[in-house]
Amino acid sequence: MNTPASWTIRWLDSIAQVDREQWDKLAVPLQTPLMEWQWLHHLEASGSISPRFGWQPRHLTVWDRGELIGAAPLYQKNHSDGEFIFDHWWAQLAAEYGADYYPKLVGMSPATPSVGYRFLIAEGVDQPGLMNIMLSYIDRFCQQEQLASCHLNFVDLPWFAQMPSHGFIGWRHQSYMWKNLNFGCFEDYLKTFKSTQRHNICRERRRMQKYGIDIRAFTGNTITSDFAALMYRYYLKTNASYGPWAARFLNGDFFKRIFRDYRHRLLIFAAFAGSSVPIAMSMLLVKDRHLIGRYWGCEAPVKDLHFNMCFYAPIQWAIDNGIDTFDPGAGSPHKIYRGFKAVANTSLHRLYDLRLKFLFEQLIDKVNDMIQADIDALNRQLPFAKGETSKARPD
Repeated sequence: MNTPASWTIRWLDSIAQVDREQWDKLAVPLQTPLMEWQWLHHLEASGSISPRFGWQPRHLTVWDRGELIGAAPLYQKNHSDGEFIFDHWWAQLAAEYGADYYPKLVGMSPATPSVGYRFLIAEGVDQPGLMNIMLSYIDRFCQQEQLASCHLNFVDLPWFAQMPSHGFIGWRHQSYMWKNLNFGCFEDYLKTFKSTQRHNICRERRRMQKYGIDIRAFTGNTITSDFAALMYRYYLKTNASYGPWAARFLNGDFFKRIFRDYRHRLLIFAAFAGSSVPIAMSMLLVKDRHLIGRYWGCEAPVKDLHFNMCFYAPIQWAIDNGIDTFDPGAGSPHKIYRGFKAVANTSLHRLYDLRLKFLFEQLIDKVNDMIQADIDALNRQLPFAKGETSKARPD
């Protein structure tokens, strides 16, 4: 498809070069908040996501007579940190065959392992046609800049289903999702479990009362600016506990900005124990009927506090507020025992070295089958009462 004469293609090195209103006209209708201008802008403006740390913004935009009709948040990188796709072994394989894997072009909401990435396309525009044009310009850009590959991570599944293949190879990954089965209260959620796990969850919740811990939810204007520094402090403490495997990608200025300007998308849980200063906090994003868990941390370890701050309190809030789905974040198989089902997500990969492309194509079906087997094995451990497992399957 030829590019219409009235269309202009622009590559941008900062999302600040796009008017927020124009960008959000395309992004706000989506289920995810992670493609919205403020979220992406604060990642960049804070310096958390920047060339200094190996994230060079290369946003593709399409304009029709001054109106933004298409956009793809993209970043040029020489490493895979902060992607949560864990493709380092593909990079090692490439090196063994004398092929280049880096530099690469990456499409995702940086440092955020949550499904929802897609090209932003204006309503009324020929979506398949514009996607083909954008993919062609991505190919051209990668060739001009001598980039070895292009990767689209945590893609929106309905968008993926209608996306032209354009040489991209799909790689399956495992994540978790909780679904609200029209629960009227937390007790309805508990009833889905086998008795042993139901008692375990009740015991873990009662332990907060035993320790005199009160967990409260904050949204919108009830979120104070004082929370930003404390959330960042706890974020650092959590990362410190993981040593060399930490996922510390954000700085204090990012939290300051988000707590100041993005409170309408934040859900904060704070745990109090006889003081006005929280001993623990968790930060989630909420949009429409979807909840996304992001960060948590505490002053000192307290048994079962993590489960309450990151699972039970958000699930209680989700039930009370008509939330349909809750993405708790990456990792940790203990989520299975709290009613989060293992689900598949997809990343897409375009490899310009024909040798590496051939190897990827030869191996990917086996890799995907292995991932699906892991997902199935995890879901066999779901502690639901008889007849509840099938109900817990997300759409």
